[in-house]
Amino acid sequence: MSLGGLGDSFYEYLLKAWIQSGKEDVEARQMYDEAIAAIDQHMIKTSQGKLLYVSDLKYDRLEHKMGHLACFAGGMFALGAKTLENELSERYMTVAAGLTNTCHESYDRSYTKLGPEAFHFIEGNEAKSLKNGEKYYILRPETFESYFVMWRLTKDPKYREWGWEAVQALEKYCRVPGGFTGLHNVYVIEPPQDDVQQSYFFAETLKYLYLLFSDDDLINLNDWVFNSEAHVLPIRGNPLYRPSPPL
Repeated sequence: MSLGGLGDSFYEYLLKAWIQSGKEDVEARQMYDEAIAAIDQHMIKTSQGKLLYVSDLKYDRLEHKMGHLACFAGGMFALGAKTLENELSERYMTVAAGLTNTCHESYDRSYTKLGPEAFHFIEGNEAKSLKNGEKYYILRPETFESYFVMWRLTKDPKYREWGWEAVQALEKYCRVPGGFTGLHNVYVIEPPQDDVQQSYFFAETLKYLYLLFSDDDLINLNDWVFNSEAHVLPIRGNPLYRPSPPL
């Protein structure tokens, strides 16, 4: 079980189906709330260094490992808390801020200031990769997605500061004459490049970084919701929303 690859979009879409419906799809929201409560109970942990993380769970065993793909979860927890405020909202905003901070730490603890594919909280290492096969960065957007959502919902300037750190790191280590490249190892002084520009880099990574510094009325979150690939979908009530035809 994981909020990383192969599982992430399910939880995200439960929340966003409810949001897009104008909060009418009550079943989707109920399923989301039940799932998030279980995630909070069984998978959200705090390290010895006081970093909050969402651990992968193998059967009933915690792996104390978090993937970069799960770094969208900070934004998801915050969006869930702010769109339906109740007695759990404060707790979930704390989780949102904690997860986003931990993902930033995974960037800040690398030489390049870019985050690895996966990071651990064991053996005295926190928010750092332990295996060579996890030390790469392939232009992923999830951390920046959470920066963007957290900025829009809290207006805490640190999220823009963190985003700008990432922009500078991308310019320094990933920009090449033909575009942008991923890195094989974010922890070395001269990281070898993988010579691959991922398609989602423009569709998601740069989009979220751009929106992080935009005005709120550019893709207003009261009118639009983002899917997993950062495509914007109109929320019910938006003049561009078109309801599904009757079956």
